[in-house]
Amino acid sequence: MTSPLPTVKTAAKTSANADVTSPAKSSGGRPVSRVRRHLPTSPWLFAAPGLLVVAVFILYPFVSTVVNSFTDRRTLVPGEFVGLANFRELLHDDMFWTGLRNSVLYMVGVVPALVLLPLLLALLVQKNIPGITFFRSAFYTPVVASIVVVGLIWVWMLDERGLVNSVLEAVGIGTVGFLSDQWLLLLSAMAVTVWKGLGYYMIIYLAALANVPRELHEAASVDGAGAVRRFFTVTVPAVRSTMVLVAALSSVAAFKVFSEVYLMAGPNGGPAGEDTTLVMLVQRTGTGLTGRVGYASAISVVVFVVTVALMLLVLRADRKEDA
Repeated sequence: MTSPLPTVKTAAKTSANADVTSPAKSSGGRPVSRVRRHLPTSPWLFAAPGLLVVAVFILYPFVSTVVNSFTDRRTLVPGEFVGLANFRELLHDDMFWTGLRNSVLYMVGVVPALVLLPLLLALLVQKNIPGITFFRSAFYTPVVASIVVVGLIWVWMLDERGLVNSVLEAVGIGTVGFLSDQWLLLLSAMAVTVWKGLGYYMIIYLAALANVPRELHEAASVDGAGAVRRFFTVTVPAVRSTMVLVAALSSVAAFKVFSEVYLMAGPNGGPAGEDTTLVMLVQRTGTGLTGRVGYASAISVVVFVVTVALMLLVLRADRKEDA
């Protein structure tokens, strides 16, 4: 009689080979992916392209700027370590204080408008009535428009021979120097910033208003509250956190303004450079074949510190109100 042992051995060998070549089975009978063996490293592989972009275009320039702020580096000269000499020079630079003044004034003039006006605009276009989509798109159009195109359009409108001055002359007021007067030029640039940012922050407020319960407005109406009172007692408290977010975003963007003032005032910053902002000063000082990269980096570090301080102040004020 033939012994069954070879059959048993052959079956065992076949089973062993199957265990090696075939994927493992889970308790439910489904194959277990071999990717599980690499779980600790797999997320980093997926995140590597994004991290590489951040490291090359954000982290490295930031570290390089901080390092250069302590040197006397120029565009074509590596430079040497000078410690805090660049920062001490800032304290005695009149143009730095002019840029700081203009940046602060710009933020003070723009932020309140960008916090309140988009909220009122969102309330106007919140209702779903026929044709409201057109107005929402129209209000958002300046956001997607190029800032260069927008700036040039406003320059043509506010020029001495532009549309606005032509209308003023027609009604007997006369020509106004929107682009030649120091303060009018700064106010004109603020108007461009507000006009271009209205649609962006309106969308943020629309998302916040969609989460406000209708029952709150109905209850306030039953109590006899009018539209203005419901705005201050229902709408504003409900979107207060969004208002803080808008204030933080707009304050940082306003303090770092460049394009609007540069396009309207020119590379020299208006009459005698009196409308220069800090970012414009960085561009003017650190570019060109003889650009003072170290000194411009010191100004950039100051801008970074101030913007971080602004964010912290806004967050601290929000926490105090929550408490």
